[in-house]
This record gives sequence, C-alpha cells and structure tokens, in this order.
Amino acid sequence: MEQRILLAGNWKMHKGPKEALSFLGDLDKALELEKTITEAIVSKKIELALFPPFISIPTFCDFNHKMIKWGGQNAHWEEKGAFTGEVSIPMLLELGCSYVILGHSERRHIFGETDEMVSKKLTAALDHGLSPVLCVGETLDERNGGKALSVIRRQLLSALEGVDSTKAAQIVVAYEPVWAIGTGRTASDADAQEACNFVRGLFVERCGQNIASGIRVLYGGSVSPKNAAGLLRQPDIDGALIGGASLSVESYIGIIKEALSVL
Repeated sequence: MEQRILLAGNWKMHKGPKEALSFLGDLDKALELEKTITEAIVSKKIELALFPPFISIPTFCDFNHKMIKWGGQNAHWEEKGAFTGEVSIPMLLELGCSYVILGHSERRHIFGETDEMVSKKLTAALDHGLSPVLCVGETLDERNGGKALSVIRRQLLSALEGVDSTKAAQIVVAYEPVWAIGTGRTASDADAQEACNFVRGLFVERCGQNIASGIRVLYGGSVSPKNAAGLLRQPDIDGALIGGASLSVESYIGIIKEALSVL
C-alpha cells in the first residue's frame, strides 16, 4: 500500500498568534514558489500538519491554509468539566483540528502522564473521530539496557487496550527516542527502521495485517533537512514528527523537499 508521507511539525511552546500568522504567511509564499511541493500535496503524496500551542490554533483556523492541516499538542479525555488548564477534544474539533499529539515524551516525563492516561486520551480521540499521533519511545538508559523494544511494546499495547481494530486505522504512531529529542542526536536510519518496523509488527499482532499496512509510522527526534531523506527512505517510516526544524519556514521547506526526493 502506497503511503502518503506525513510531515508533522510540533511547535511545542513556541509562536504565539502573531508569530503563527507571520509564519503561515511566509509558508504560503514559499509554497507558491514550489510547484512540485504543491503538486505533491494536491496529489496526496505528501501531507503537511502543524501543531501550534493552543492559543495559536485559532490563527490557523482563521487563516485556513488549504495546503496545511493542524492539530493540538495534547487533550484531556473528558469532554468538559472541572479540569483547570485543560482542553477537550471537541474544542480542538471546533477549531478545525485534524490531529492531536498524545503521549509525547515531554508529557510523560515532565508532567507525569501515565500509560493509563494516554490510553484514555487515545480512546477519546478515536471516539470523536480525531486522528491521534501517538508517541512512543525509550530513554537513553532504557536503550543502553536493551529495553527499547519492550518499552515501545508496553507503551503501544497499553494505549491500544480496548480500542476496536477498525478505529485503530485512524492512528498515526510517532517513534521518538527520548534521547534524540531536541538534542541534535538522531537514531541511525537502521535503528529508526528497526523500531518503526517493530511498531508495525505490533499492529499486525493486535489488529491484523490490513490495518497494520495502512498505519502511518513517523520518526521523530532531531529531524532536519540533512537527515530527513535517509530516514524517509526506510520502508516502515511514513513521515516525520519534526520539532525545532518546523519553527523555520526555510528548514521546514527543506525537509519537504527531501521528502519529495524519495517519492
């Protein structure tokens, strides 16, 4: 099955509404000059998605860029309630979001999100028809201790607990080795492929071959124009979850061009 490459930019806590508007305007101008990119988007060979801070999502909604989808960086599993500081999935849908990032390592390690919490969020997203980008990945100590694949297995299967196989087809998985996020280090192409292949194999076990073959598996962890092509050439890597390199129009366009080179 031919997969559409998904290039998802996680802005984290960067770019308020004014900066977001400026970025979208500059990106729009850049895409107008890059006809091969726009053709690839229109033909659905490449998909672009950006994940701004919550406060900047209305800017995306108002700008309504035809070449870009957008999503939330997190969400609560309840639709409403006394959860100060939280945002619900229906709220994200109201602002035109197509995706929501769930289980990012920074949510797990800094804010104490558990596998159980991630599972509840994943179920809620699927129940509302919002596609989750589920993040899994090991720390450096876990990798050095030979536990990388067991950590991925635990995180993924716990998130999928109770999920109907037909709904699982909406899931995007991002393999993000914690030791490579924001550090400038990246997994080798072979290591990234091994982990992403393992993720797909878990979907075969859990949901069957047909669902597994359609799941998009991304690599995240210091992705840049310099390493994107090698990663995207791997058979089980269907795109990238991009951090710092998505904050610059120039570097984001650079990664898109590298994706074009592997099509």
